[in-house]
Amino acid sequence: MRLQSFPVPLPLPLLLLLTGFCSGTSFPSNINIGGLFPTGSHEYEVFRFALAQHQDVPKLVPQVDMVDTGSSFAMTYAFCSQFSKGVYAIMGLYDRRTVNMLMSFCGSLHVCFITPSFPVQTNNQFVLQLRPQLQEPLMALLEKLKWDRFVYMYSSDSGLTVLQRILDTAAERSWQVTSVNLDTMTKETFIKLLADLDYKKDFQIIIDCELERLNNILNLIAAQKRNLKNYHYILANLGFLDLNVTEFQKLAPNVTGFQLVNWTSPAVEKINRDWMGFDSKDLKLTRKRLKYTGALTYDGVNVMVKAFQNLRQQRIDISRRGNAGECLANPPAPWGQGIDIQRALQLVRLEGLTGHVQFNERGHRTNYTLTVMELSHKGPRKIGFWNEKRGYVNTPVYRPPTEELVDLLNKTYIVTTILEAPYMMLKKNHEQFVGNDKYEGYCAELASEIAKHVGFTYRLELVKDGKYGSRDPESKTWNGMVGELVHKEADMAVAPLTITLVREQVIDFTKPFMSLGISIMIKKPTKSKPGVFSFLDPLAYEIWMCIVFAYIGVSVVLFLVSRFSPYEWQGEESDDEDETVPSSVSQRAPPTSSSEDPHSPGYSKAQNQNQQKDKETPEHTNDFGIFNSLWFSLGAFMQQGCDISPRSLSGRIVGGVWWFFTLIIISSYTANLAAFLTVERMVSPIESAEDLAKQTEIAYGTLEGGSTKDFFSKSKIAVFEKMWSYMRSADPSVFVKSTNEGVMRVRKSKGKYAYLLESSMNEYIEQRKPCDTMKVGGNLDSKGYGVATPKASPLRIPVNLAVLKLNEQAVLDKLKNKWWYDKGECGHKDSGRKDKTSALSLSNVAGVFYILIGGLGLAMLVALVEFCYKSRIESRRMKEIIDAAMMGTSLGGIAGGVGGVATGSLSGGATGRGGENGRVVAHDFPKAGAQGLPCMSKAAGRGLSSTGM
Repeated sequence: MRLQSFPVPLPLPLLLLLTGFCSGTSFPSNINIGGLFPTGSHEYEVFRFALAQHQDVPKLVPQVDMVDTGSSFAMTYAFCSQFSKGVYAIMGLYDRRTVNMLMSFCGSLHVCFITPSFPVQTNNQFVLQLRPQLQEPLMALLEKLKWDRFVYMYSSDSGLTVLQRILDTAAERSWQVTSVNLDTMTKETFIKLLADLDYKKDFQIIIDCELERLNNILNLIAAQKRNLKNYHYILANLGFLDLNVTEFQKLAPNVTGFQLVNWTSPAVEKINRDWMGFDSKDLKLTRKRLKYTGALTYDGVNVMVKAFQNLRQQRIDISRRGNAGECLANPPAPWGQGIDIQRALQLVRLEGLTGHVQFNERGHRTNYTLTVMELSHKGPRKIGFWNEKRGYVNTPVYRPPTEELVDLLNKTYIVTTILEAPYMMLKKNHEQFVGNDKYEGYCAELASEIAKHVGFTYRLELVKDGKYGSRDPESKTWNGMVGELVHKEADMAVAPLTITLVREQVIDFTKPFMSLGISIMIKKPTKSKPGVFSFLDPLAYEIWMCIVFAYIGVSVVLFLVSRFSPYEWQGEESDDEDETVPSSVSQRAPPTSSSEDPHSPGYSKAQNQNQQKDKETPEHTNDFGIFNSLWFSLGAFMQQGCDISPRSLSGRIVGGVWWFFTLIIISSYTANLAAFLTVERMVSPIESAEDLAKQTEIAYGTLEGGSTKDFFSKSKIAVFEKMWSYMRSADPSVFVKSTNEGVMRVRKSKGKYAYLLESSMNEYIEQRKPCDTMKVGGNLDSKGYGVATPKASPLRIPVNLAVLKLNEQAVLDKLKNKWWYDKGECGHKDSGRKDKTSALSLSNVAGVFYILIGGLGLAMLVALVEFCYKSRIESRRMKEIIDAAMMGTSLGGIAGGVGGVATGSLSGGATGRGGENGRVVAHDFPKAGAQGLPCMSKAAGRGLSSTGM
């Protein structure tokens, strides 16, 4: 029996219900997802794993083709095949030969292609690139490392875009970049390249290629067994932790790279465990950990799942009804619902294995974060991160001290310094050198010695702003070398950097490698040669005047005590007097009374009595007249002695104290005479800071923005406060921008400017031509230079120990002698501080000869005066004698006796005065009687008798 079906009319409400149900289920429950992967690829396995993790509605159904991603024909056929099957989106890989073809198809047919392959610069919104771009992070890392000369090794797949960015930046900043295309190199040519780079000392290398190829390159480098201590590699790849660096690590290279996946995240660890157990029964070998490309694939599947879930919730119809169309049609027929799927994919925001997943309007990843890694002796370690908002950021990591010491070998440290002779200078032919070889000086050798003792590599870099380091009072930020250490732009500072409290609060210092203090530099005054009378210089003018007054005073006192003391008067007999006393001294004055008249009665009798008494009465003399006293004092002062000496106790006391006085004075004079005659002295206008503060004729200043200026501004000492007040208000400004400017100002100011600077620099400049500066006075304070490191730096302890060791081994003293004095241009180091002695010349002692000649001339003149004076006296006496004789002859009554008496009286009256040459003659007069006469010398008697004859 045949059954027939008849249409049964349905009620209207039931018909509307069925119609609404059908319209609600218009969104497909199964979403066909295409896949284009190479055979056996890691990304394909992860694609399967990710789809297996998501069984919710809508379910993603894979339509995978295993193709050669490098073949344009195979990729075109597979793409069109999947498009004709009605896939909603495609996930897969490409390379440089097929990427343009895929972009063309996706843009024409409006089919979305999600890929973990290398990113390319495109505006095709239908290609969603899961892998972040590396141009910006790489450029930021180059800025941080301050590379300006390096080698860029790249693969054509991923490196062309980065190469273009590097070349553009190199043109702007004058970088020296050597590019090497790895696609054109064989194993032999690559080994030859490594040898060439080692010969040229190209130690900074960037390698940009895919993970598998990068592993092969690192293994090839490790196989050469070269010492990679001086090398620094940057691996431009997002899977730093996916690399096999076991053998490469043994060569102790410096390696920096990027990591996309945070394997310490609990969510990532759970997914990785699930991946390790996926299809474990069917596998003969245990699965390896997810690679970063697999993590990108997993996030790509999650993006599609969330996008289609959003479309289903919004009830957007994306069903592909009817013929899917031909992908090779001309003109192409785009899929109408493709734009909705593209928008849904682009709007997805999620946290995946590779961090925050988000796309911009061009299909590129945005708002992502990359971890910056380095290779230590124990393996990879995080040192920072990069994101679009903050750029590159250092992250301090705790390292045990033992680990820090070993890790010093695996990094090239940046040592900031400043050009300051003799600490750091460019060599004369520095253009012919690269790196640290361009520099020379005390600090250049000190850095080399420290690195040798500690065992690390370094690169010298000049501070950008040319300053030592001070804090801005308004912004509270540090500049100069201190600022670079605070901001972690440098690892160490080796320079004449003064250890101060404010600096120690933000950075760490080692023990001082040089002790010094603030000193005064002035222009060296011209040397004054000894003058004609320089033999007077050993004693001051006041002393010479006091000696003259003392000489006169002693002579007067000696004269007085000799006059008052009876022991200085000496009696002489007549015979002795005949021999010693001239007749002119013993003559008596002529008679003045009537009793003396020769014509008077009894005159002959009185004369005979006086002659008898004259023979019996002795004469008394005193050797110390005023002239003899002066002569005695002069002889004692000249240490030549004299033919007379005091007899009395008082006179001998005067002579003794005068001898003691002359002993001390002459000894002191003799001790200083040689120095003042043989030394060319420089008369300095100032000798100390007090001299500077007391005057205003000589200006003085310091370096702008240095520790010397801070010292004066904060000092509470009255002298320094006064100096700071002057410097702050001086117009024009006395502050200078550099030490060289301060030195030139001293040299050009003709002694009207003094520069305050560290004593070590002052001593160095004093030894440089034109040798016209000098250090005066002592140091105003005490401080030291130290090697600086950032706070909590692993270099602090080993560098500090190295400085102490160098100090104990006297290496620091040798370096200072080498750069200060051995290379000095002004003679030995003591020549600038001590006066030079030389043989005496005629100009040194000419004054002595002048005094000798003057003394001889004066003696001749005095002798002539004495001769004239004596001749006049004698002529007057002879005239008187002749007159008396003629008078006696004319009287005629008295023949001989009376005439003799008259002659004796006249003679005695004419010459009865004090003795010659300072000798005083006195007589003991008899008691006066009625017939008494004044004392009459024997010469007068002789004159009378001769006249009477």
